[in-house]
Parts: sequence; structure tokens; C-alpha cells
Amino acid sequence: MNKADDLLKANIINILTNGSVDENPRPKYKDGTPAHSLYISQVYEKYDLTRGDFPITSLRPIPIVNGIKEIRWIYQDQTSSLEQLRLKYGIVWWDEWDIGDGTIGLRYGGTIKKYDLMNKLLYNLLHDPYSRRHIISMWQEEDFQETKGLPPCAFQTMFTVRNVGGKMYLDMTLTQRSSDYLVAGHINKMQYVAFQMMVAKHCGYEVGNFAHFVQNLHIYDRHIEQAEILLERTPSTQSPILKLNVPDKTDFYSISEKDFELINYEPVKPQLKFELGV
Repeated sequence: MNKADDLLKANIINILTNGSVDENPRPKYKDGTPAHSLYISQVYEKYDLTRGDFPITSLRPIPIVNGIKEIRWIYQDQTSSLEQLRLKYGIVWWDEWDIGDGTIGLRYGGTIKKYDLMNKLLYNLLHDPYSRRHIISMWQEEDFQETKGLPPCAFQTMFTVRNVGGKMYLDMTLTQRSSDYLVAGHINKMQYVAFQMMVAKHCGYEVGNFAHFVQNLHIYDRHIEQAEILLERTPSTQSPILKLNVPDKTDFYSISEKDFELINYEPVKPQLKFELGV
């Protein structure tokens, strides 16, 4: 069992055993029923990517390729257009959050573009690598006032550069206010590991540590059965590794999901189905 499988099972047990029940939840299922959840708070995980320690569970298949496509939509295309997400990448899971104009509002990619956050990050990592201010924050109150839309869940990344024996290593921390654990938890982890690898390649750095902090980690009431199935599953004995097969110092904007290779990934099947709380 790899570290990600251990942590997934431990967190599920913690949520089912000690989780708090939310009251008057905002999300609803498609039939209009309030989507209640059990949740725990302040959950932190850390992975050493240099040692092949990747945050991907083998207890169910994770759509990593689509997760990387979503990263491209946000940080390369820098748009909130759902049409572009569908036509360019074939991803439709954001359609439920259409605010009525074919977008998710001034959120995610729209915020990245408005404040030129991606280009500023890349410039500063190259020209002032030891700064303690390498931060992308999509939590912008001005944007929330300008348009409707779901505030970003995975809203902040922080970067640190370390020189170890003459090699430059890039560490990254992803911060989430909320995580629908069984549906998106490991998609978010692995898509942001891919993001970290893309940024590191642009700068000519090695990937270092990946850390993930979630303030509210929850399991919806209609996902309890799936949680119990995951606890019963026997994980793969393989240790999955994500590789980025491009030359050093490749331009961030030229890297695509086709440049990644997932090795030793043998997830347990069948895939589980989840009803979304929107």
C-alpha cells in the first residue's frame, strides 16, 4: 500500500467516525435535496516527489489526464469559458456551475488572466528564486463582487526554491478551502503535482516536495456507501509515478497532457459513481 492509499483510508475512517454534520448546506443534489456532508478540518499531507512519493490512490481510477487538461484551461488558456473547456478538452464536469453566460464567472482562469498571476509567478521564480513571496491566490473579493460564481475551492499555491548540492528544487503547497474528498480529492492532488512539474520545467528546476492543506475535508451523505467500499478494497502493490517527458526549460505554455506518462498505475476497478452536490 502506498502512502496515498494509507492516508485515504485513514481520512475516510476519521470522517466517518469523528466527522461533524453540516447544517443548512448550500449544495443540493439534482433532485433538490440538500447535500449534507460529514467533515473534518485542517487536513495536511506532504509528499517527497524526489523519492517517487506521489499522492495518487490505487483504490479507484483517477482521471489524471482530464485533471491536467483542467490545469491547462486555468493556467495556460486563462479563461472561464465552459465552451472552450468542452470543445478543446472534452471536459463537462464544470457545466453544473454555469452562471448563465457560458462561464463560471470571474473565477479561476479569468482571475489568473485579470491579474497576470501566472506570468508574474514564472518571472519571479526565475529572477528572484529565493523570495518568500511566490504565491498565486485566486481568492479575490473584487472578482466575487463583479460576477456570480462558485468561489474557488483550490484557490492558492505557494512556492519555495531550495538549492541542494547545486541543484535547484521547487516545493509547492496547494491550499483548499473545501474538498469533496471522494470525488475530487485525488484529482486535485495529482493535477497540481502536474502543475508543479510544469512550472519546474519552465524554470529548469527539479521538483521537490508537494504539500496539500484542506480546511474542510468532507464526504457527502450520498457517498457513504462508496466510502465503505473503498475501505474494503485491497490496494495495488505498485507505486505509481508521474513523469514529464520534455526537455529542461521547456516553456510552461507549450506543455500539454500528452507530455505526461503515468507509470505503474493499476487502480482497483470498477469505477465508483458519485452524485454531485452542486
